[in-house]
Amino acid sequence: MQKYGPFLLIAALCLLPVITSPIALVLGFTLASLGLVPHNINLASLTKRFLSYSIIGLGFGIHLQTAISVSLANLPLILGSIIFTLALGFLLTKLLKFDSKTGHLISAGTAICGGSAIAAVSPAINANSEQSAIALATVFILNSIALFVFPALGHLFSMSQYDFGVWSAIAIHDTSSVVGAASAYGEEALTTATTIKLARALWIIPIALLSAAIFGGNKKKITIPYFIGFYCLAIGIAYLFPQGQIAYEVIFEMSKRILVLCLFLIGAGITVSKMRAAGAKPLLLGVMLWLSIGTGSLLYILYA
Repeated sequence: MQKYGPFLLIAALCLLPVITSPIALVLGFTLASLGLVPHNINLASLTKRFLSYSIIGLGFGIHLQTAISVSLANLPLILGSIIFTLALGFLLTKLLKFDSKTGHLISAGTAICGGSAIAAVSPAINANSEQSAIALATVFILNSIALFVFPALGHLFSMSQYDFGVWSAIAIHDTSSVVGAASAYGEEALTTATTIKLARALWIIPIALLSAAIFGGNKKKITIPYFIGFYCLAIGIAYLFPQGQIAYEVIFEMSKRILVLCLFLIGAGITVSKMRAAGAKPLLLGVMLWLSIGTGSLLYILYA
């Protein structure tokens, strides 16, 4: 039990307001670097489960009309950014003479929703474990940087809550980091970012089907992130039964804390060895895609 002590203690602290999203990520990475993360804990499975719970819970704090209007208003940006990122990823993968499947996984992760997209597309294109691991490591490293950089840039450019929510949903890979960065920026940014990011995540299914067709994979192996459906159900329940508003607010706040715990678990899974394993070309591809979509979407939001 002693070997679990530091890990469990910090995990519990992440559920309290004293720990912010960036700090949770750093604490997880620090424990991993010091070898204080128990090896028999399946971090990937825990993170996936808690992330699903937190996203569903956040749905209780989002108004139906807001979700619909925000999603429809940003549909051109969502679709345009996905197509642009996938096309650019294809070209850069060819230019770098990089493994096509790994390049496609990094592109899909950047275009849609990070690890969830990679997990859905990997079996569809028959990617092996090494290709998936490299793509995940690349995306998670950039996610970690985004959690610190994006709120600072948002304040530097004096972005409104709404604009920052849109930008973070488009330009940050993983849902956990999107919500973490937006939560640090403000309440409106959080609801906007969550709504757009999950509207974006719906495109996992058609992209996975298209990927299977291109790479000659098995369409039956495509995994669907069912938590998106439950998230929509939570929004519907909050809309149809407004008398439960007090309970919804409690669930919403609890969900934000669970998300901080998710970021701690993600940090605990990022080690120096994984960063080295990613290598130069995957990171170069990831950074080029990230800078392109981040800069392009920022200019669109600020000046379009």
